Amino acid sequence: MGYIVKPLVTEKMTGISEKQNKFGFIVRPQANKLEIKKEVEAQYNVTVTDVNTSVYGGKSKRRYTRSGLVKGRTNAFKKAIVTLKEGDVIDFYSNI
Repeated sequence: MGYIVKPLVTEKMTGISEKQNKFGFIVRPQANKLEIKKEVEAQYNVTVTDVNTSVYGGKSKRRYTRSGLVKGRTNAFKKAIVTLKEGDVIDFYSNI
């Protein structure tokens, strides 16, 4: 079962990955740090030195429209920041 949902490619994560050799991933909520480390090493052929995780709860959103008040909720997710060994790099754009 894959624990990595998708890589986190944002402007902020791109800046961090260029300077500090850290890469971000959206992972499944039940994944722990050891499982994330094993999957990243197997999938990208790199050596992981550290894994930091954080859980984000969904936020309630509402907006006023012509038909009335529309209520909704954003998704909750778990994010993993993976630090790689010096010299290792993950290229997310190689498959394009």
